[in-house]
Amino acid sequence: MDVGGWLRRLGLEQYEAAFRENQIDDTVLPSLTAEDLRELGVGSVGHRRKLLEAIAALRADTSAKTVPTAHRRCSTNFRTSRRSRR
Repeated sequence: MDVGGWLRRLGLEQYEAAFRENQIDDTVLPSLTAEDLRELGVGSVGHRRKLLEAIAALRADTSAKTVPTAHRRCSTNFRTSRRSRR
């Protein structure tokens, strides 16, 4: 994921250099906190809220993509264990 592009889509491109200088990439981004954003120079409460909401949406996207795989494994294991009982 292009973090700079993500910031531009949010209309917060002014923070792109700070994110880049602090090595904020797609692996670090989902775990950023309000305090981290302050340290990155995001002074506006509104901008922090906007970023935190977008970060939460990223986390939800990531979780949604991993759930079907885990669900399939669980369903398969259940069917397998039922067959082995017969």
